[in-house]
Amino acid sequence: MWSTEGGTGQGGGSGVDLEGQMEEIKHILNLQLSINVYDYNCHVDLIRLLRLEGELTKVRMARQKMSEIFPLTEELWLEWLHDEISMALDGLDREHVYDLFEKAVKDYICPNIWLEYGQYSVGGIGQKGGLEKVRSVFERALSSVGLHMTKGLAIWEAYREFESAIVEAARLEKVHSLFRRQLAIPLYDMEATFAEYEEWSEDPIPESVIQSYNKALQQLEKYKPYEEALLQAEAPRLAEYQAYIDFEVKIGDPARIQLIFERALVENCLVPDLWIRYSQYLDRHLKVKDLVLSVHNRAVRNCPWTVALWTRYLLAMERHGVDHRVISVTFEKALSAGFIQATDYVEIWQAYLDYLRRRVDFKQDSSKELEELRAAFTRALEYLKQEVEERFNESGDPSCMIMQNWARMEARLCNNMQKARELWDSIMTKGNAKYANMWLEYYNLERAHGDTQHCRKALHRAVQCTSDYPEHVCEVLLTMERTEGTLEDWDVAVQKTETRLARVNEQRIKAAEKEAALTQQEEEKAEQRKRARAQKKALKKKKKTRGGDKRKADEGEEKEWGDDEEEQPSKRRRLGNSVPPAGDAQGLEAQMGLFGKSAPGDVDSPSKQKERAAALKRDMPKVLHDSSKDSITVFVSNLPYSMGEPAAQLRPLFEACGEVVDVRPIFSSRGDFRGYCYVEFKEERSAQQALELDRKDVEGRPMFVSPCVDKSKNPDFKVFRYSTALEKHKLFVSGLPFSCTKEELEEICKAHGTVKDIRLVTNRAGKPKGLAYVEYENESQASQAVLKMDGMTIKENVIKVAISNPPQRKVPEKPEARRAPGGPMVPRQMYGARGKGRTQLSLLPRALQRTSAPAAQAENGPAPQPAATAATEAPKMSNADFAKLLLRK
Repeated sequence: MWSTEGGTGQGGGSGVDLEGQMEEIKHILNLQLSINVYDYNCHVDLIRLLRLEGELTKVRMARQKMSEIFPLTEELWLEWLHDEISMALDGLDREHVYDLFEKAVKDYICPNIWLEYGQYSVGGIGQKGGLEKVRSVFERALSSVGLHMTKGLAIWEAYREFESAIVEAARLEKVHSLFRRQLAIPLYDMEATFAEYEEWSEDPIPESVIQSYNKALQQLEKYKPYEEALLQAEAPRLAEYQAYIDFEVKIGDPARIQLIFERALVENCLVPDLWIRYSQYLDRHLKVKDLVLSVHNRAVRNCPWTVALWTRYLLAMERHGVDHRVISVTFEKALSAGFIQATDYVEIWQAYLDYLRRRVDFKQDSSKELEELRAAFTRALEYLKQEVEERFNESGDPSCMIMQNWARMEARLCNNMQKARELWDSIMTKGNAKYANMWLEYYNLERAHGDTQHCRKALHRAVQCTSDYPEHVCEVLLTMERTEGTLEDWDVAVQKTETRLARVNEQRIKAAEKEAALTQQEEEKAEQRKRARAQKKALKKKKKTRGGDKRKADEGEEKEWGDDEEEQPSKRRRLGNSVPPAGDAQGLEAQMGLFGKSAPGDVDSPSKQKERAAALKRDMPKVLHDSSKDSITVFVSNLPYSMGEPAAQLRPLFEACGEVVDVRPIFSSRGDFRGYCYVEFKEERSAQQALELDRKDVEGRPMFVSPCVDKSKNPDFKVFRYSTALEKHKLFVSGLPFSCTKEELEEICKAHGTVKDIRLVTNRAGKPKGLAYVEYENESQASQAVLKMDGMTIKENVIKVAISNPPQRKVPEKPEARRAPGGPMVPRQMYGARGKGRTQLSLLPRALQRTSAPAAQAENGPAPQPAATAATEAPKMSNADFAKLLLRK
């Protein structure tokens, strides 16, 4: 414990300074917890600091506060228990320690805690009921961890030793029973236990015990591969536990299935999918109230940011008849859990509102439950508008699904169409009036529970407001008037629909003309740039031909070529999948000199140089890449054009992956290195291992290594090593200064959790783009980092931090799909989902439809502008196409 006594001289001053620093740290930690009580690391740091100072009363309070929010690990519980045991003086203190043990064994399955519990209870055997208490603890320990194949043995042995030490007549039978029960269970070191039993027992071992023992040995052999896989793997060993769980579920023993789930969760307590699978098994198979609710409660305490666990917990509580007040309190806890997405709050509100609806008896005109349900709907809308929208800049419910459900409930279950109409009117004013499916939902509700007058009124408004599929709304209106309306109604409907469709077609034609004009402008700009580049090249070529020294001219030409390629990497990269001409290297050097340069000699005139180059190009041997060797070949690109000897420089790099048969760099007709090559290995596994070198830095540029695939046969083949789906444990950081290094960013990020990986996004030249991906150990740490880092200033740059969720890349649409039959260019908006025609309506709810991004986004960052040369750019060539092109020359 730190001394608080003041000292003299330098030592006393240092003590005071240290004490002041620790007080400041405690103040900061308490302040952080007041802001975010779910900061796990902050709780741990505060407990360690208080324990270091010896403030055991404050340590106890801090531990109690943390245990109310989070389940504690085995290490934290044992540390707490040892501190409390050391302070226990009388019977009341012992009862307090017993209560702590009871809490500890409920968090996780921990054989060491059960062993400590049993041994501590032995110390109270002299008290009233002490013997029964010890036996009760050991029996519960056997039920919990007695089947644990590697750690259960210690519990059995401790129980037997205790019973053997008791001097009473019945102890012998009790020890016999423990030996027989243990030998019927597959455990490690069973042979030693059987030998011990033979030595201890005065009578021969019964045949039934031997048969049970042999059966357990056979079972042990089946389990050993899974246990050995766990022993050999490193924590958290999720894949090994998943395989073990699958094996146990197939066998179907509920006790063993529960045990393996518990063992897996000790090391993977922050994996929501594992908790979901465990709770789902208990909900469907065991259905024991206390067990099921206990697991659900532990799940949300371990992963409070996962909304699926909270909704399952509410359903389980309702399923097992838990008191309404308890369910409401649990729901309030869920709201304060700190979900990562706005839609998560909508989901938890939906689950709670569904529960409240099921409590209502709609046969009564009015009831307390119905009023509570309506109040909850009102509160849900206010909560999404104020709390959620303020945090995420969106409510998470753009389609107003909660309000839609409320309107349906009022119409169908309460026969209150007036309230339903008010709700739908509010829905339409929130930006949904332009969607045909929203109007048709309202129309169907009126058809089922309203009257024809309101149906007609709704459709007339829909015709005027709908902008996505007005044809479909018009068709529904005409169909209704054809079957139910008068002649006057029909005439009005026809007039309105024709007027509306004529206006829509006029708008579409204008939009198409505008788009065509923009396309033409882009084409003209592209042509101007093309002419400018051609003039620039001609000017450079004219300057080079004026020189008298051919060698200097060649060197100058090489430099200009390299500069040109560095300036236009995207253009040069279009040939990245081309096939290298290969042949006799010695013959090639004899004709062209090293790396395709002409051997020093007399300076010829420009015309003779052209003739010689053309002849050389015709005579150059062309050996195509053998597509049958694709599996043992990798394609390497984005290499520096300045590499002097690519084959010699790259071979040692790839030989680390296995034996290299050939390295084939690609040169231009003038002998300049094109920045890509093929590397052929002897074995396929070497080629697979070489893919790990992707993005490795080579002379300041990231080298791209990809499988060798003929895209003419596999046009949809794409190579991207990073996930493009939502990853809740990974962050996307934008707005970084270009000078920010990986180490600097890691130093900032590790303050909020364990950083597993950081990837700075660069362009093809290896230059930073101000973007980065940061992978944390779990979702909780990532969500905390978002809250604390978003809007942070780094080197005068304000960064943006969000959960990694890259948008889907836009699939290029076919030109013919953009042109209506016999008509002008039509805007893409007039086509529905999956290529539906204009008069077709997608019945999929709009909330479930993914709207296409306005432009393909790169690396989760801002969308790039449309390429200026998109209209004139030639289609990409496959390896085979480019090879044929070379052969024709």
